Amino acid sequence: MTFALSDPTGRLGAVRLDQELGLRAGLDFTLRAGVWTFRLPRPPVDRMEYLLEITDRKGRRATITDPANPLRAGGAFGDKSVVQFPGYREPAWLALAGVADSLTPLSMRTRASDITISGVLWSPDQLAPGEPAPMLLVHDGPEYAQLGSFTHYLGALIGEGTLPALRAALLAPGDRNAWYSANPAYATSLSTAGVAELDRLAPATVRIGVGVSLGALAILHAHCSYPSTFDGLLLQSGSFFTPGLDAQESGFSGYGPVTAFVAEVGRARGGGRPVPIAMTCGGAEENLANNQEMAETLTRLGYPVDFHEVRDTHNFTGWRDGLHPALTDLLTAVVGARAA
Repeated sequence: MTFALSDPTGRLGAVRLDQELGLRAGLDFTLRAGVWTFRLPRPPVDRMEYLLEITDRKGRRATITDPANPLRAGGAFGDKSVVQFPGYREPAWLALAGVADSLTPLSMRTRASDITISGVLWSPDQLAPGEPAPMLLVHDGPEYAQLGSFTHYLGALIGEGTLPALRAALLAPGDRNAWYSANPAYATSLSTAGVAELDRLAPATVRIGVGVSLGALAILHAHCSYPSTFDGLLLQSGSFFTPGLDAQESGFSGYGPVTAFVAEVGRARGGGRPVPIAMTCGGAEENLANNQEMAETLTRLGYPVDFHEVRDTHNFTGWRDGLHPALTDLLTAVVGARAA
């Protein structure tokens, strides 16, 4: 595939492809006859999000969406341009109608810390107030609902009878890098005040923890710290950093506690509460190797792990596309086991 950016006045000094395929070199465009072009062989994905990094003649740098490509995808840091390769198909559930639902504001605080977890409680109207039902606790929940159609997935599959009626606590990230980096105070707040407030509003028959990226790391950390909190986990593209695999992340403020926690899990020889875990990760993203390693570790520790490799990278659309069957099967198994 060929990318092209018109520059008839010659105002640019360089153009480079900004992507999440793990490519680090050979991404510079070539200028010829007023047009910057770059040819990329088909990557091992079915869709690709990207930006163009442009540098003007004075050395000023910026990233822009591709003016020649109208297809966009929203993300936590703004829109990106998208290429959908032949063979890509959106999830069939996107075309299904959802169910009538409602949102209830959430605010959960522990006396022992300054952490206040906020968000909204999503509930299908068919559940009566206070009626016990499965509960999902979703890190980055409002963003996942907006950018990854998470609540539409729930409503669509509840509506067609694939999933039972359930609720989802869509938890806002707050001070994300601090809270989600294997933070003991956050794990305590989530697993004590958070669970208590949710049970007061809507008693849970089972609880499933859901997280993407650093939020997946935090869900696993909360489970290991408070094993009774969750009955199952969905971990998508988790930031399971290790010094051997992820030295490029060493400048991240939470790198120390994250790598220490991952190492602690790796040294474990048992114990805890091995609940069912579904994992998804993009086949072309940097986190694939550390996710595969974590899946092997958790399997060794007795966790039933269902690992899905998605033909995408590290973005909400890729996580959306991995919800079915990963979360569908996890919910079916956990709810079914509780009913048995």
